[in-house]
Amino acid sequence: MLHQTNAGSYSVFSSHGFAEVREHNLSLAKSLHSLDHFYTGDVICKFKAAAILKKPTYLTVQTGLDEHIHLKPEFLKFTNHSCDPTVFFDTSLMQFVALKEIMPGDEFTFFYPSTEWKMAQPFECLCGSDLCLKHIAGAAEMDVEILKRYRLTGFIQQQLAAKL
Repeated sequence: MLHQTNAGSYSVFSSHGFAEVREHNLSLAKSLHSLDHFYTGDVICKFKAAAILKKPTYLTVQTGLDEHIHLKPEFLKFTNHSCDPTVFFDTSLMQFVALKEIMPGDEFTFFYPSTEWKMAQPFECLCGSDLCLKHIAGAAEMDVEILKRYRLTGFIQQQLAAKL
């Protein structure tokens, strides 16, 4: 089914109760969008490790120095980066948590350095946020003062404390 938004047209790639994966019809980029209303602090869902790897990939979330997980449910991998995120992957409690109020249709986004110490594929950010940091390469390469603006996993907090 074809849908039209301010960002252009998209198709629903898959639906998962509280969320749907959308595919942009021109770029073919996929993104995860809410189908429900969530408030700041709500636990949107629980997740677990479908697989644990020693090295990061583009689709893993870091949980330890040499521990990177593939997410289960798998559709959470379509949670894209934003410098003004809507959600947080709490890897201690294994919970997907709302950082702000989320309305139906809003995209679920997270701040990649909140979980990633060194990223497998650094990139130039195009999130469009007023807070956009432009270059995203993991928490190890970021200014600590900037990182203080974000909710960070216990692992990233430990790495920062060891670095100081």
